Amino acid sequence: MSNTISYISPVGMLGGGFTESYFNDAVARHRVDFIAVDSGSTDGGANNLGADLPFNSREAIKRDLQILVRTARRHRIPLLVGSCGGSGGNYNLGWVHQIVQEIAAEDSLDFRTALIPAEVDRDVLVEKYRAGRIRALKHAPQISESTLRETRRIVAMMGAEPIIAALEGGADVVLAGRSSDAALFAAIPLMRGLPAGLAWHAAKIMECGGAAVAQMTKPEGMVCTLTEEYFELEPVSPDQSCTPVSVASHALYETANPLVMLEPGGAMHLEDVTYEAVDGRRVRVRGSRFEEQAYTVKLEGAALVGYRSQVFGGITDPAILRDFDAWFEQAKAGALHAAVRTYGQETVDSCSIAYRVYGRNAVMPARPAGIGNDHEVAVLLLVTAPSQELAHAIAYQTGHTMHHFPVPRWHGLVSNLAFPVTPHVTDLGPAYSFVLNHVVELEDPLELFRINYSAEYQEA
Repeated sequence: MSNTISYISPVGMLGGGFTESYFNDAVARHRVDFIAVDSGSTDGGANNLGADLPFNSREAIKRDLQILVRTARRHRIPLLVGSCGGSGGNYNLGWVHQIVQEIAAEDSLDFRTALIPAEVDRDVLVEKYRAGRIRALKHAPQISESTLRETRRIVAMMGAEPIIAALEGGADVVLAGRSSDAALFAAIPLMRGLPAGLAWHAAKIMECGGAAVAQMTKPEGMVCTLTEEYFELEPVSPDQSCTPVSVASHALYETANPLVMLEPGGAMHLEDVTYEAVDGRRVRVRGSRFEEQAYTVKLEGAALVGYRSQVFGGITDPAILRDFDAWFEQAKAGALHAAVRTYGQETVDSCSIAYRVYGRNAVMPARPAGIGNDHEVAVLLLVTAPSQELAHAIAYQTGHTMHHFPVPRWHGLVSNLAFPVTPHVTDLGPAYSFVLNHVVELEDPLELFRINYSAEYQEA
């Protein structure tokens, strides 16, 4: 076929690990045109962005990157890494770049790296806000100009265009800040003129590595072969296989609508898609469409909300569990009273004291009918305060009160919580919250993203 491209996603998250021999065999056998790997997510909450924390360890990231960089340079194909360092903030992007530079020096590899920061100039955001070009998504918090100026970190989730521009600028390795997961894999197919619907749909599946196999017992990768009429998926591991159901069901993952999925610049439509088994391992997909819309990118912002400490303990006393809700409400009131008596109302009001009861609606807002727990529950007490010292103090005070709060059927002193670790108060450090769930309209897909180039390992 005149316009066919193959590419590989080695693992769903950089640093997750994959089998090097399987990966290298697949690259050579399929003669892939590029390697791409996602490195980030918002799954871990706002702390990774706000506190400049990577998802995976430096050792895990370097191990995977060393294999990928070596292979990409050996075959003279591009390597694309998106949402570098977990959150895609500027610090995290620089952190990954340092690892790439280290690999280049150790292996004596010469190549050109493009870095695409995703943190946005605050004055530009304020101008967009004043022009009505920033729109709230569903359940988004209220924002103001001060939100845009004072939030610790704000990133824009770039589309495919900045990645394409970096490649057109001569990059061998592209390190992108926060980016649409799918954009990373759609960029080169779009650059080469393949149908946008197929390119985006394949990319949406491929960004998760080998997750669309029937049973992913260990993380491995996936190869995609994309043509003008369809794309085919084949697992990297010889022990894994794709089925029409396993591939089709991936449309249910991390999306509100399995038939219409939004990306910068438009939406992929899967209403007419067909999934066909090619053999026992491969699946062929047809019928994906892409409809262009106004070009928007999502904004993510992490703001410091305080410092956290927690107490975690289990309860198995049947006398408490028989009427747990009544006892728990009294215990929370008693714990609050003890904290106010010791630290004063104003100090306690400056803190947030939250509880979750595992086994009693902690994960879901309400238990399905017929599901009960008459054996044990676990209580998580989480305190957020203006300082770590105060968070620890309030957590200890309230946790201690709950630990010894009286039980109606018992006389005398009791101990209600079984602590799995000691000390039972755990300090969690700075706490960040997402304060932006918005999109910003762009006139040019590149207007928020500048591209910097770095020549790696230039031997003197």
